[in-house]
Amino acid sequence: MTNAQLKKRLQRSCLAILLVGLCSAMLIHLFAEDTPDDSLGYVIVNGTVYPLSTRDSKTYRREVQRFGGKAALVFDDFNRWFGDLWQGKKLARTVAWISALLALGIYVFANSLPPDAPPERGGAREPEGPG
Repeated sequence: MTNAQLKKRLQRSCLAILLVGLCSAMLIHLFAEDTPDDSLGYVIVNGTVYPLSTRDSKTYRREVQRFGGKAALVFDDFNRWFGDLWQGKKLARTVAWISALLALGIYVFANSLPPDAPPERGGAREPEGPG
């Protein structure tokens, strides 16, 4: 397989990944429901109601920090953020970004392939070795 053929195949696969990823992200967004949060109560600020999660309460954060320090708070926040990426409508955005970045990576790799070497003139090779 020549580099030109490989480049065409990679570009086609890049387009296929992008189309399948974006279509599936659209379907996920249309049919997924937002996950219900574990609301402890609600806070009203300027007439807007915000749910207050048990994980956002001062008591929860103080207990996590007491058991594991500030690093535990950072890891807890990161773990909640990363876990939320895979649920509900946020999953659609995650799938769209992953497919776009994967397609971009394949496209950049395909365009970085060197062109094919020109064919040698004549069928005979020059003898190798000393002489």
